[in-house]
Amino acid sequence: MDLSSAVRVAGRGAAAFGVMAAGAAVGVLAERALVRRSALSADDEPQLGALRGEVREIVTPDGTALHVEVDEPEDMDSSDVTIIFCHGYALTHDSWHYQREHLRGSARLVFYDQRSHGLSAKASDASHHIDQLGRDLAAVIDAIAPGGPIVLIGHSMGGMSVMAYADQNPEAFGSRIRGVALVATTAGNVQANSLGLPGPLGKIVQSWAPPIAQFLAEREHWVDGWSDSDLGLLITRLYSFGSPTSDHAGRFVAQMLANTSLEVVADFLPALHVHDKHDALPVFQKAELLVIVGSADRLTPPELSEEIVEAVPGAEFAVLGESGHMVMLERPVEVNELLDGLIARVRRDLVSRQGVA
Repeated sequence: MDLSSAVRVAGRGAAAFGVMAAGAAVGVLAERALVRRSALSADDEPQLGALRGEVREIVTPDGTALHVEVDEPEDMDSSDVTIIFCHGYALTHDSWHYQREHLRGSARLVFYDQRSHGLSAKASDASHHIDQLGRDLAAVIDAIAPGGPIVLIGHSMGGMSVMAYADQNPEAFGSRIRGVALVATTAGNVQANSLGLPGPLGKIVQSWAPPIAQFLAEREHWVDGWSDSDLGLLITRLYSFGSPTSDHAGRFVAQMLANTSLEVVADFLPALHVHDKHDALPVFQKAELLVIVGSADRLTPPELSEEIVEAVPGAEFAVLGESGHMVMLERPVEVNELLDGLIARVRRDLVSRQGVA
């Protein structure tokens, strides 16, 4: 191996560690040698990310255009509840593919790409922080769902966005916001997570992640194509799934990650590290709360979800076995059933309140 090749390999490895330390979402692949031949054929695989709805574009108060898609139900009775999905770090709204497929027609569904992700516009570097994502969610609600009951569903950084919104708009919960699902996320303490590594090594990786990511963001050509490399696929597999998954699903998430610029990855890392919304958690007592996490999640392990549940008595808590950070892709049937239950409880509560009124 010549020097330039060695530098590219090292760069890819450093980028992978930087992304995994963010605690939010590299997504993907089972060990290729073990899974590739047992995976479904291309003809049998679902067309992940192929679902589309009515496209809307909203502009936030700071001038950033957000890509939004709305799936309106044909049955007007099903439009009584609007469900808004917030995706995770370095992903797009397509990460909710299985939930979108399952819930279509049963409610009004809203999906959007976070600023500087997916089809949304690149925002200013200074705006890449969690509180701004909470304000973006407020802008989506104001533009797309100005009236009626709402269920918010957030994965990883999307869950942090929901917490930031709750911190900024506590009065909305129990009135407009009737249900919340927090999936593989945390109210804080990202830096304390060892990433499944021995304690001292985990702390080193966490502390080095932001400067490494910033360094590589300025040399992005060093890591071009890392998501298709054996090293990139192995790292994304290890830190996203807790069980063997198909090559197709793995590459789907790896592509979302690869399409997020390293500049955006680097900008958001410090924000994830300083995220702390523990004081906002009691607000969720005003709504139905569902917390989901994979038992093998190395990025946001179950103990971080336990902190959320302990602060919200009565919350439903589901730890799904043999699943990792991308639990909604890895265990879609179980996640969909849990979401069905949450939505049913919200609707029962709406009916009971109408009866009292």
